[in-house]
Amino acid sequence: MSVKIFKQYFRGMEGTEKLKRGSILEKVEIAEAVSEGKTISRVDNMVIFIAGGVPGDIVDLKIEKVKSNYAEARVIYVHVASPHRVIPFCEHFGTCGGCTWQHMSYEMQLQFKQKQVEDALIRVGKIENPAVLPIIPSKQTQHYRNRLDFAFSNKRWLTTEEIASGTRFDSQALGFHVPKRFDKILDIRKCYLMDNLQNEIRVAAKEICIQHGFSFFDQISQEGLMRNMVVRNTVAGEWMAVVIFHSETQKEIETLLEELALRFPQITSLLYIINPKRNDTFYDLPVHVFKGKDHITEEMNAGPDGKKLQFRISAKSFYQTNSTQAYELYKVAERFAALTGNELVYDLYTGTGTIAQFVSAKAKKVIGIEHTADAIEDAKKNSLRNGISNTEFFAGDIKDTLTREFVALHGKPDVIITDPPRAGMHEQVVKRLDEISPDRIVYVSCNPATQARDLALLAENYSVEKVQPVDMFPHTTHVESVALLVRKKPQ
Repeated sequence: MSVKIFKQYFRGMEGTEKLKRGSILEKVEIAEAVSEGKTISRVDNMVIFIAGGVPGDIVDLKIEKVKSNYAEARVIYVHVASPHRVIPFCEHFGTCGGCTWQHMSYEMQLQFKQKQVEDALIRVGKIENPAVLPIIPSKQTQHYRNRLDFAFSNKRWLTTEEIASGTRFDSQALGFHVPKRFDKILDIRKCYLMDNLQNEIRVAAKEICIQHGFSFFDQISQEGLMRNMVVRNTVAGEWMAVVIFHSETQKEIETLLEELALRFPQITSLLYIINPKRNDTFYDLPVHVFKGKDHITEEMNAGPDGKKLQFRISAKSFYQTNSTQAYELYKVAERFAALTGNELVYDLYTGTGTIAQFVSAKAKKVIGIEHTADAIEDAKKNSLRNGISNTEFFAGDIKDTLTREFVALHGKPDVIITDPPRAGMHEQVVKRLDEISPDRIVYVSCNPATQARDLALLAENYSVEKVQPVDMFPHTTHVESVALLVRKKPQ
């Protein structure tokens, strides 16, 4: 269950005057986990959201926030450890906002991810007794990501232990944003989410910049040369490094990139971007090739015949960040689509056309729509590379592209597969799906709450036949969910 849902559910509960910020609660038993890495307990009819707990723990808590209907706290001492509590393997756990469940056994993580999907369907989607299948676990629980995004900063975040040590630390950092602090960056020494080469590339980039006196970015003053860095890799063994500079200073750019290229011949695509804007997004900015190709290539088997598909991934293209588990996710989508070879399929938010091409062998035709033009170009090239002739791709905002005229021109789909971002589908897109009225809708989601919200909007004409959770991101609270919607027969 998400923290937001829980807060809404308990809104109006009578609180307690005993709880104040800074209060210590002793020997509290933690009941269950919710999203955002929090757990919950109840004290004097007050719901408390707890950081650092595991269900089954008996702990002392320090209250950090008190509202009328809930409080927030953190664990300061564990009296009895839950049998599901494990030792975190990463030194940055507890400060980095990424792997918030690293102290919980993977088996329990899966249980609560399953429950998260079920709770969203019941509480947000208003679906009674949803048919949720057992979650599909990730084959890898470390080194499973194929992309990590880092930020440079001249305001390094110091941990409580570092401050207490009295040691003077360098203020420059290359790492992840600290939760709820956009201007502070936690300097990452080693991250276990991706192959270790990304650690070597990132550490080397920082060392080179410091050695040559390059300034690190300041989010407040909007000054500093070094801004961001993206590292991507594929199961095919290719690596991409994208360095984002705040301004175009050719000497510094060449110095850093030449040394990275020399140290890491594994990088097959070394790119850079100049971003003078006040935000970190670079999808509207040109990408420059310094060395190698302008893309990397991913490989994935498709279908029972094991045909190997290749996908071109450019700097701006979306691709599922767990390559191995993406295969399991797409198999679910294909199975739910139940294609016989005669169907016209629309693939919304198609990205580089991965799902479209994955299911193309079993469809008459697949039409993909995606707002990022660069991704659509990759999708077209991917189809050509894979010898697929029954796909067609269009670039444009889904709500503006998926019009009555578009459907009249390209045909009414029998099946729609949709894989929107975390925010879910725009309400106008949901209404358009209802209006188009395909026989089946396969909804792939990375956010069960927004998926459930959209399913509720389609409930009048569609029934949710089954839902398959898929764990793409071990040690985080995120979970993918694939829902099959079937159009109801007229009464």
